[in-house]
Amino acid sequence: MKIDDIRRMTPDQLQDQLIQLKKEQFNLRFQAATGQMEKTHRVDEIRKDIARLKTVLRGKAAAAA
Repeated sequence: MKIDDIRRMTPDQLQDQLIQLKKEQFNLRFQAATGQMEKTHRVDEIRKDIARLKTVLRGKAAAAA
């Protein structure tokens, strides 16, 4: 996910995307624990995407306040 795409999203869309990524992160952790994980690089991608979303969300909240 590109930062430009994230910045164009509304706060509601950011929250929805954050929830979706956290669910995917949970599923990946579960797969890793059971030894069924195929795409190990995806864990790092998800973690970084979550950080990007949270950063932009916090910035938008600060700008609105």
